Amino acid sequence: MNVVLARIGKPHGLRGEVTVQLHTDDPETRFAVGTVIATEAEPGSGVPTALTIASTRVHRGIWLITFEEIPDRAGAESLRGTRLVLPESNPQAEDEAFYEEDLVGLEARDPSGETVGTVSGLEIGPAQDRLVITLTDGVTAYVPFVKRIVPVVADDHVVVDPPPGLFDLYREGTE
Repeated sequence: MNVVLARIGKPHGLRGEVTVQLHTDDPETRFAVGTVIATEAEPGSGVPTALTIASTRVHRGIWLITFEEIPDRAGAESLRGTRLVLPESNPQAEDEAFYEEDLVGLEARDPSGETVGTVSGLEIGPAQDRLVITLTDGVTAYVPFVKRIVPVVADDHVVVDPPPGLFDLYREGTE
């Protein structure tokens, strides 16, 4: 099984640019210009087995990518639903691939090691994934699942280092 880095959405503009739903916390590295990315698409769809990144940009919070092999909007439309993947044999991929069933039930700790709650889910989002954490006081909080905020995922816990006040936002509605 391959690790999905992103899923291609709809075309944007006339020059082959597409929107992507990210499934990686390091899109700048994964989608650097010139990088060749493997694809997974429906059999017979005509989608190339690999695409070369020609350009990337973020527009209103959405990642847009063009590929050297796709010159126009019609080509971009044919990519809709295609997954951009890393082959599982890539050791770098194994370090960053986490599945919901592996995360649910892990203790959530702050950087000092104090328990702040338990991971109760993983939400796949259009821009980034979010860990669902049931805090020790029972409040449900959502934390962007990026290395900067969740720097450690171990066998029995995750370390969560949210921006100041993030958990308080979720508590305000419960008082």
